[in-house]
Amino acid sequence: MVAEHFERIGKRLFAEGLLGANFGNMSIRSGDGFFITRSGSYLDTPGSPVFTPLESEVPKDASSEYRVHRQIYRMTGHQAVVHAHPPYAVTCSLIMDRIEPVDCEGIMFAPIIPVVEGACGSEDLGGRVAEALMGTSVVIARGHGTFAAGKSLDDAYIFTSLAEHSCRILIISGRIFPGHIS
Repeated sequence: MVAEHFERIGKRLFAEGLLGANFGNMSIRSGDGFFITRSGSYLDTPGSPVFTPLESEVPKDASSEYRVHRQIYRMTGHQAVVHAHPPYAVTCSLIMDRIEPVDCEGIMFAPIIPVVEGACGSEDLGGRVAEALMGTSVVIARGHGTFAAGKSLDDAYIFTSLAEHSCRILIISGRIFPGHIS
């Protein structure tokens, strides 16, 4: 059942251009751990997720971002996480320390999207992302991608899509790169 949810959300992420190839990962909290996509898997055909405990050894085939997911589950009440590489959100994160959407949906549902620093898949990034997600549902790791969280993978997907939409509006409107129309 978990694998079906992963595949459904993975197909949506690919359809919207929110990730490419085997970039990105997702997880769902379960008991004293979480199910996460396998390292190197394509999210539209992720195969069987790997159960990863919160406090003991991690299976070798778990996504390399398991540290970030683990910190999110340790520090927040979120039940699901989607990590994607939306191009407009990544672009905005390169020049902004926080994203302030100007579109209606962004203003209503994510009025400030934090941008955090940290090496991909590191404990440091995990702590920074989890801390930011204590007060919001989406954060961008500078130059890397979004981490969105919620009660379900659907919630996390919606916040991933919302962040990308808001960043695209900022760029297209010329508020970030004046004179640039994409």
